[in-house]
Amino acid sequence: MSIPRAFRVDFGEMFPHGCYMVGEVEQVKDFEASTASKPVWARDKDTGDFVWQVTVVDCDPEAREKMVKIKVSSAVQPVPPAPLQGLPFIPVEFDGLTVTPWLNGQRIAYSVRARDMRAPRAGASVSKPAASAKDAA
Repeated sequence: MSIPRAFRVDFGEMFPHGCYMVGEVEQVKDFEASTASKPVWARDKDTGDFVWQVTVVDCDPEAREKMVKIKVSSAVQPVPPAPLQGLPFIPVEFDGLTVTPWLNGQRIAYSVRARDMRAPRAGASVSKPAASAKDAA
């Protein structure tokens, strides 16, 4: 049996209530190769593209972790969607999401990666969770 290292996940499954970008898009350092005087920027092992990090707030009221860091692989810095008037944060969606579990001491943590970042599709900025069988009855 072959188990993938990273599991693909749909944006709507991971963020059923949507998410908002906070802060800036930041380039990720390769901490093993960097020195104090000369930073070396991390590259995606599969594509060779630079790795960028975006911090988002999960809008799910029941989410355990509200802040999620998503790494985006791209040859150039990803451009966030335009801010919407009256909102303090930028609504954003990601394509090509993968989740890689790893052991962080005694607990399981997750590394989240994406292929692309974009504005939410019209009418989809806040997705509604699928109805359960209990709700349908």
